[in-house]
Amino acid sequence: MDFIEKIGRTVEEAITEGLIELGVTRDNAEIEILDKGSKGFLGLVGFKMAKVRLRKKSDSMDKAIDFLKGIFEKMDLEAEINVKERDKDNYLMDLKGENMGILIGKRGQTLDSLQYLVNLVINKEKTKFVRITLDTENYRERRKETLENLAKNLAKKVNTTKRNVVLEPMNPYERRIIHSTLQNDKSVKTHSEGDEPYRKVVITPVNNGKNPV
Repeated sequence: MDFIEKIGRTVEEAITEGLIELGVTRDNAEIEILDKGSKGFLGLVGFKMAKVRLRKKSDSMDKAIDFLKGIFEKMDLEAEINVKERDKDNYLMDLKGENMGILIGKRGQTLDSLQYLVNLVINKEKTKFVRITLDTENYRERRKETLENLAKNLAKKVNTTKRNVVLEPMNPYERRIIHSTLQNDKSVKTHSEGDEPYRKVVITPVNNGKNPV
């Protein structure tokens, strides 16, 4: 939101009027005193109203939404952004619109990249980390189900062949899904190998002697 300017008989009166219009408390507003005003002689001669300028402070969600809108505009893409608070400092931003597949990309790589950039933008110069998850067309849940089924099927293969299976490179979130899905399977173990962004999950039979990491 742009700055608004307010006048009042005193600075405090002008500030109060501005805060009411913005609908925020003083802690959530940027305030600039333009003119302290003057009481004048006997409150009449030379009296001058105080003048202030106020703007609502931009919070993390405002920054994230503005950042995404800027990217979508350059992509000539229209998308509705819905924000849901999962828990403290953890938010889900669900993107709705046409041609959302272009935002997902191959195996969610574009969506993951956007998510990474959004988190960088909102956490710049912040001491307390705020986490944002981007999703569209329920991709995250569908991908989770796909990985869980993949993990179970590969575990059966490993148990049958007694040979290791190395999965394709995955991001940390997807690797955790594989590890979590198989953590109670007594026939196999999982661990990760390699360096980011090419780190992979390896599924091994229990007699292979490797521990998950």
